[in-house]
Amino acid sequence: MRLLCLLCLFCLAACEASRARDWAHHGAPMFADLTPREMKAVRAYLCGIAEFGLTDADNMAVKKNIILMMELQVPKKHEALRALDRGQAKPPRQARVVIQFANQTKPNITEFIVGPLPSPKSHEVKKFKGDRPIPFESRPVTGMEYHHLHHNIGKFTAKAHKLLFESTGGFTFTNCSDRCLYFIDIAPRGLASGERRSWIMLVKFVEGYYINPIGFEILINHKDLDPDKWTVEKVWYNSMYFDSVEDLVEKYESGAVEKIRLPQHDDTDLYSTYIPRGQSNTPTDIHGPKLVEPQGRRYHIDGNFVEYAGWSFAYRVRSSAGLQVFDVRFNGERIAYEISLQEAIAFYAGDTPAGMQTKYIDTSWGMGALSFELASGIDCPEIATFVDLYHYFDTDKPVRFRNALCIFEMTTALPLRRHFNVFGGGYTFYGGLDNTVLVLRTTSTVYNYDYIWDFIFYQNGVMEVKVSATGYIHATFFTPNGLKYGRKVYSHVLGNLHTHLINYKVDLDIAGRENSFQSMNLKYVNFTNPWSPKNFIVQSKLNWTEHKTERSAAFRYGKTFPHYVHFYNPNEKNKWGHQKGYRIQFNSHGDSVLPRGWKEENGISWSRYPLAVTRHKDSEATSSSIYNQNDPWKPVVAFEDYIRNNENIVNQDLVAWVTVGFLHVPHSEDIPNTATPGNAVGFFLRPFNFFDKDPSVASRSTVIVRPGPEGKPEVQRWTPAVVGHCVTDKQFFYNGTYAGV
Repeated sequence: MRLLCLLCLFCLAACEASRARDWAHHGAPMFADLTPREMKAVRAYLCGIAEFGLTDADNMAVKKNIILMMELQVPKKHEALRALDRGQAKPPRQARVVIQFANQTKPNITEFIVGPLPSPKSHEVKKFKGDRPIPFESRPVTGMEYHHLHHNIGKFTAKAHKLLFESTGGFTFTNCSDRCLYFIDIAPRGLASGERRSWIMLVKFVEGYYINPIGFEILINHKDLDPDKWTVEKVWYNSMYFDSVEDLVEKYESGAVEKIRLPQHDDTDLYSTYIPRGQSNTPTDIHGPKLVEPQGRRYHIDGNFVEYAGWSFAYRVRSSAGLQVFDVRFNGERIAYEISLQEAIAFYAGDTPAGMQTKYIDTSWGMGALSFELASGIDCPEIATFVDLYHYFDTDKPVRFRNALCIFEMTTALPLRRHFNVFGGGYTFYGGLDNTVLVLRTTSTVYNYDYIWDFIFYQNGVMEVKVSATGYIHATFFTPNGLKYGRKVYSHVLGNLHTHLINYKVDLDIAGRENSFQSMNLKYVNFTNPWSPKNFIVQSKLNWTEHKTERSAAFRYGKTFPHYVHFYNPNEKNKWGHQKGYRIQFNSHGDSVLPRGWKEENGISWSRYPLAVTRHKDSEATSSSIYNQNDPWKPVVAFEDYIRNNENIVNQDLVAWVTVGFLHVPHSEDIPNTATPGNAVGFFLRPFNFFDKDPSVASRSTVIVRPGPEGKPEVQRWTPAVVGHCVTDKQFFYNGTYAGV
């Protein structure tokens, strides 16, 4: 009878696991990005509303009504869970649409929720927490606004043609062929809410133009919707400020200004290019090591649903902020409802106006939509599964980004665990398990910087979230005073110090939605030695703190951070009586970038905390917005509001907001490019009594070796003994184009 009961329980558990897998598979499309068909249907529906008066984004006017951005509107959590946990019908798909209404008496930015897809029939205005309005000047800069900026820069600098030609050794902004100047615009665009004026830095338009400044910067006011009314408010040249281009030219011609004379170079010695130069001792006639899959892939993909080694999840790449995963499960048990990139910032310091004004908040630049093609064998291994992404950001039709996301399994070349059991001059056994992981990867090239975004899934229930920074540094023209704010990296180039901070949302559901949060530190205890009363023992003791409110669980930069931060379910225990939990382990050396509440810091209040814990609310879906860059002073989304009410977080649906980052003081080795080693940060989600044992013990990749008779070892394994050979014979191919569909 006992055996029969055990068999029934086993069958019941197997059925529940199978059902959970089916429901997860069934629910994954809820989180899939909008398809081109859906995007076109939404556009057609909105263009059919006469009072909207929509026109094309490539219309030359700035004063026009256009669709600025379109992406999936994720369903409310409780609605999604009905499909994920009960197999019920999925909520209808909807789109989030940002419309710029510039051609009317009171220009505004309005967001709409449009649905149901794929055949929309209705729309409603999307509200932000506190019903905050979206200031019109906070809108992202469109391609057409950049077109007019380029035209006006040419018009404004025409009077300085001779100065620019002489300063750069023959480069000009207009009437140029192969010796052209280009511009880099700086944000935020002003010093207070409602402004729209940008510092523009001129650079040589060569490969790697980001690190080719020429020492000329100009402040343009482009708030007016008529580009002919844009004006120059200030000019900077070689450490001096001028009220106008004419003022600069007059003083330049009279000799009152120290003239810049940049060193001459041609394409063969261009310091910013990738072309190899210098001595290398690596053989060039053979390839380096490659990843192979000897018997084929061990992961499964169906649309946006992925399964691997006990893991399952749904993914998407939203145009505003980038990579997200939903319904993250291990062996059928949900660990997290959502893990998503929220925001990335790079705040700089400098001596030039461009250097001191640069405070980049990247979602405003369409960080998620800047996910360009990945190169096979470089950005991802040749064996990877490559996926096309489709975005609708400042366009008139969906744009296809070829091979912009990749999924692959790789070995870390480090055992997941191993032991050599030494005994009597020999050994009793060796045991080892190779460490293979699944990687979900995409990138964001936000102008000069390239961010490589990784979600990494391990066989033992650990998930790693990592970002690696590469690309070009943001550099300004070198001045002696600039050495306070960076390092000289070329004869006339200053690499400006800056801090990268990246914010993630981690909506953990540990064995259910009712979770609590605690932190742990160690404290010394001193007591009498029980087996030698004349002596004392001093040792560490666990000191757990339960955090009951949101403010208590908001850890400030500059304060001591706990050794462990732990999310757990008070109502669910493992076999050994411990509450099932996961902890967050940081790999970061980030710090605050501005004093609390100082002007632009209000727009990035999440950056005050390496970790803040709040109760889940659908109205608190993101920590930032695409509007915070151009109006950080009165942000549309203010993260501090989420914890201001200091709600109870005991036995609640909790969200962890995690901030990681690093300080970057550029150095000569950042020329031509910043390399990834040492520039990767992130965090781990690690099980803490969630399982009864290490779940990777189920892996059949384990190898055990024991001494056999006559000194011959006995090898025990559960996978083929011979791996075999297989390497792709496809030549390297990279297209790099992206186009509307």
